[in-house]
Amino acid sequence: MMVYRPAVADDALAIAHLHAKSWQENYRGAFSDRYLDGEALNDRQEVWADRLRDPLEGQVVLVAEYKGKIIGFACVFMDYDPLFGTLLDNLHVSREVQGKGVGRQLMSRVAGICSDQCLKQGLFLWVLRQNEAAHGFYKACGGEEMETVEGCDIGDRPIMKVRYHWPEIKSLVVRSSDKNGVK
Repeated sequence: MMVYRPAVADDALAIAHLHAKSWQENYRGAFSDRYLDGEALNDRQEVWADRLRDPLEGQVVLVAEYKGKIIGFACVFMDYDPLFGTLLDNLHVSREVQGKGVGRQLMSRVAGICSDQCLKQGLFLWVLRQNEAAHGFYKACGGEEMETVEGCDIGDRPIMKVRYHWPEIKSLVVRSSDKNGVK
């Protein structure tokens, strides 16, 4: 049975492993092999230990767990930007369960929390330009591609990243009867 729940400090290592593996599978060429294979995991371990030990105000991290194993997670920072609203900073799902509704359900659940608690009703995210599968997913979820910019905030090289925006968070909340909804 799939369980969706708030992340706790003890989840940091499992989240970091999933995050680094997702980068290794999807960001090859954007970041160096040296970074992906030798540094990404340590970098993500530090990030997730810090985030879950001492969460920032407005931070929400949810995990998807199946048979005791974290197979997906989402992290948002509510009311992050005065124009675009809440930042969906991370959404990663294990390749083994992609296409089974886990990512959609994580988005829906964080959107539900944000629609109840945020002052601004928009949601946005950044995705690497080369991550075609993610672009398809976000477009299927109704995201509007806004802009492409160069960034140097993650990894070991400048990257091109694309902003997607949803002006209305409630549009992301999936009803349990929807085709892609996972209970």
